[in-house]
Formats: sequence, C-alpha cells, structure tokens
Amino acid sequence: MIAALFAAAAISAACDLEAPSGEVGCTRAAVDALPMNAMQVIGSHNSYKMAIAPNEMAMIRAVNAKEADAIDYSHAPLKDQLDAGARQLEIDVVYDPDTGLYSAPLGFKMAGKNAVPYDFAPLKQPGLKVLHEPSVDYRSVCPLFAGCLKDIRDWSKAHPEHVPLLVIMNLKEGGLSIPGATKAPLFDAKAMNAIDAEIRAAFPEAALITPDKVQGKRATLREAVAAGGWPKLKAARGKVMFALDCPPEQAARYREGRKVLEGRVAFVNIDEASPAAGYITLNEPKELGGRIAAALKAGLIVRTRADADTWEARANDTTRQAEAFASGAQYVSTDYMSPDARFGPYVAKLPGGGKARLSPAALASGSPAFP
Repeated sequence: MIAALFAAAAISAACDLEAPSGEVGCTRAAVDALPMNAMQVIGSHNSYKMAIAPNEMAMIRAVNAKEADAIDYSHAPLKDQLDAGARQLEIDVVYDPDTGLYSAPLGFKMAGKNAVPYDFAPLKQPGLKVLHEPSVDYRSVCPLFAGCLKDIRDWSKAHPEHVPLLVIMNLKEGGLSIPGATKAPLFDAKAMNAIDAEIRAAFPEAALITPDKVQGKRATLREAVAAGGWPKLKAARGKVMFALDCPPEQAARYREGRKVLEGRVAFVNIDEASPAAGYITLNEPKELGGRIAAALKAGLIVRTRADADTWEARANDTTRQAEAFASGAQYVSTDYMSPDARFGPYVAKLPGGGKARLSPAALASGSPAFP
C-alpha cells in the first residue's frame, strides 16, 4: 500500500502519461514505473460505425423512432480517432463461414434506386466482418475485421510510445426478426479460433498483452491481477490488449474448457470471481459504481461508458461522463470525442486533457494491484 501511494503521489494530477514533459511530478521514469491499470484514458463505442444512409434511417424511424435515435451516430476512421486521442476502440464482429452473407443487406435493397452507394466488395471476401446489424446498420469504416486490425497495427507501429490500447470485441449473433433480414450465425469453435488467428496474423506476439503474459506463473488470471500482474507502462507502451465483451455463454465457448484462458489472445468480460477474471465491462458508472470500485481494487481492468444511445448528446448532459471518469475505470467510452452539430455542444474529453492520466482509483486504493 505504501509503495502504491508513493508511486501515484509522484505523478502530477495534470500529467499526460503518454507524453510527460519532464516537469516535476511528470517525469518519464515515474510514469513508466506505474502499472498499466493505474491509468485512465478515453475511447470510442462502436468505433467502426458509419452513419446510416438518410433514406434508410427514415425507414427505421417510421417503424421505431426511439431505436432510430439510439443508433443515429457515427465515427471517423479508426486512425483518425487514435490521432484524436482514443486509446480504446470497440469492434463488432460477425461470422461469415460461407463468405458473402452480409453483402446484400435488406435496408439497401429496400432503398431501391435511391440507395446511397456503398462498397460491398469487402463483404464478399473471406474472413470475419465488422458491422452493427446485418440488415439495417451495416456501413463500416473497416468492413473486414482484418482491415480494422491492420489500421490499428499500422497506427500503433507509427506511434510506439502510446499507452496500451484496448480493443473490445462484441460478437454479434442473430438479427432482426423480419422477412428478408440476415441472421448472423453462432460463433462456434471454428469462429472463435478465427478471431485469434486474424489477430495474430496482424500483430506479432511482442505487440500483444495477452492473458498468459499477465497471469505469468500464478495459478489463475484473477490471482495474478490481484497481486499486481499487469505490466508497467514502460513495458506496455506500443502494445495492444484485446477483450471480448460477451455474455457468459460466448465466454465459455471462447474458453472451450480451459482452466483460465491458456493460449487465447483476448481477455473476456466475466464475473469477478472467475479464475479468468482480468477484464470486465461495467457500463453504468452510477448504478454500478460500487462494483466498479471493487473490481478495480481486485486488480481488474474496467471499461465503462460516458454516454449511451445519443441521449446525453441530445440533452447536453455531462452527468454520466463525470461519474464515469470519477469511477476510476481505466477505459471510458464515448460516442462523442467531438460534438455532433445536429445535437449541440456535447463532447466527452479526458479531464485535464492529454491522452492518459492517473486513474482516480490509483491514489484511493490500498490494493496490491497498484504496486
């Protein structure tokens, strides 16, 4: 505990952990001695998502105005988001075992001759695909998972001093229950292995932070993170961590009978008591504030959200984002790293500016997870 407080106290509250300037309280040596779970950064939700074409959005709104509002947001290309300071990205992945399943979406077909052009060629290529919903919300800045990974890897190689990136993956299954809608197939064992294969094809082992590396010689990942197993920032710079934000049944399929996550690339969103606990998604910073605090004290990496479903942006309400940052969660996700002029000035920024700051939980914790 004393070591934790000393290390954290040596860092100025205004210090940008990614680019310390050298002033007192912000030296590279002091920053690099921190474990990566002592930092806090901002990132984006559904980072790949392009805007739905206006005429297709009008069709959705005619059926369900509330749902239309909730999905009425978009993001810049991944590299632009990373340049702007995003250090967490979220990618929705769908399985395409026979290739081309998503290349003729219902919404595009219903728009007919008035359909806004979209390049479906990538969706006809082999590999995992990236989209929000197969039939009506399919436009993506990187339709191929391999393409998203390449964009992230290229940016990371060009910025080797960045704090560790977190790439969250949601595995989409099913679809709308309407005639003509496309249903995404189940992620079976072959599909789960394809996730790891595509990640490892894009990233060398040295560029990854994996469950095995964090667990080390400890019996479980949960035990390792509670004992301070996360790498120090010096070792974690320029690296990427992947996590599945998935329900228990998907986590079980990904683990496929493993005691923990042996040999797997990604961490999994799982109950804090599990031997595989190292990462957890707790998206409601107010309602789940106590659970976030407990997870942080136990050494877990936590992701929460500053806003959701466009509601905060439409009301210019910063209450939730203030709660998200104050929670100490290491990765805080937003749809508004820049304002949407249609809704007003709402924007989410890391308090104090910069790319990464000391998490409010680091100073408050008496846990060995912050050695």
